[in-house]
Amino acid sequence: MQSSKLEVLTPGNSQLIFIDQQPQMAFGVQSIDRQALKNNVVGLAKAAKVFGIPTTITTVETESFSGHTYPELLAVFPDHEILERTSMNSWDDQNVRDSLAANDRKKIIVAGLWTEVCNTTFALSAMHDAGYEIYMVADASGGTSQDAHDYAMQRMIQAGVVPMTWQQVFLEWQRDWANRDTYDAVMAVAKEHSGAYGIGVDYAYTMVHKAPERVKHGKRIGPSPASQ
Repeated sequence: MQSSKLEVLTPGNSQLIFIDQQPQMAFGVQSIDRQALKNNVVGLAKAAKVFGIPTTITTVETESFSGHTYPELLAVFPDHEILERTSMNSWDDQNVRDSLAANDRKKIIVAGLWTEVCNTTFALSAMHDAGYEIYMVADASGGTSQDAHDYAMQRMIQAGVVPMTWQQVFLEWQRDWANRDTYDAVMAVAKEHSGAYGIGVDYAYTMVHKAPERVKHGKRIGPSPASQ
């Protein structure tokens, strides 16, 4: 294994690319629940925003086929340029190459659709042509079948791609809970997007540490047992 891959991800050594997180591409995904997919994509985007991770957003055939990038993703990066392509392989587009090169970081975290096409061809090409290290976020990506996703992941792993999950990336960036500058923002993302972990954080905050609830709500009434 390359010694550089033994380095953990940090906010200073990594960049992120979202590939074709668009409705028509998501319609074809069968390897992961699509609502979970979008949750993970948006959670990863919010995590990147917390840590100031350079982020590239690229799309394919927006007007003619794929539709517009998820509004929840664009809301995280409202001022970002969106790099439109015709090729299924993002590496074939010079604007994408220039965006990645400008960030001057060799570790590229990838979340895209579909795993077996756009993710695989980009990963292999970026590694082969420019020596990038690719970290593939498996649960913020999706394939047209479970086999399509799994075999694509296996092919990429055999070629040297590092498989990850979005929360693994997120917590690797945080690394130490003593990093208080990002602690509250990290917890906010976890509570909204990290499923059981986020639910557990809310419970611990309110029931163990007696913090106020995150949202204001109506008056709690009762109990009032009904007469028999």
